[in-house]
Amino acid sequence: MGPEPRLAVLKALGDNTRYAIYLELARARSPRSTAEIADLLGLHPNTVRPHLEQMRAVGLLAVEADARGSVGRPLHRYALAADAPSLGLEPPAFPLLASMLTRVAARAGIVPDDAAAAGAEQGRALAAGLPQGMAAGLPQDTAAGLPKGRGCVSALSATLAELGFDPATGDGGAAVTIAFTHCPFRELAEAHPEVVCHLHRGLIEGFVEQLGGASVDRFATLADRDPCQVELSVR
Repeated sequence: MGPEPRLAVLKALGDNTRYAIYLELARARSPRSTAEIADLLGLHPNTVRPHLEQMRAVGLLAVEADARGSVGRPLHRYALAADAPSLGLEPPAFPLLASMLTRVAARAGIVPDDAAAAGAEQGRALAAGLPQGMAAGLPQDTAAGLPKGRGCVSALSATLAELGFDPATGDGGAAVTIAFTHCPFRELAEAHPEVVCHLHRGLIEGFVEQLGGASVDRFATLADRDPCQVELSVR
């Protein structure tokens, strides 16, 4: 997310009512209608409706039409958008599931290379799903005019930012270092670096392999340095 969209999101959540709506939808197990949200917050639906629309406009919410609404007017239900930026408000089952799966993998004796192989599958899938013009396997990034290797680095940094890693890039020409200044799974990574850190390593390796134009020289986990970082060679 670039500076302008991020600013729009922050402005949208800077209002107390919109922030309260976001909290309710983040905790909800299913999409909510305008009336349901208004009832939960003790507000009139006409008060809630423009707030929902503003949050939808900046990409925080997704809306679905339910044909069971009144005649000629389908009922709209709102939920967090699938690609909405993470604010640490995911349903509590998500971090719980991540924790349980990490412990299962650790107890099963998963070795780092096995974790990396699983991460690489996801990394390749993420890269393959990039829109045209975002270094998606093209000889040149048609959107920014970047050589393929530069496009790969740009796409990787943007993807890591979307995933919540807050990447910081150090550019040395043919050598590029990306540090992860924030790890969304830091507690799990500290407890089980052999699983979590190497899932992240594989994610990077698979992503870069799929796009091409660069290669991973070294991935430093929490066991090596803090914060983690990846060193790339750009062709």
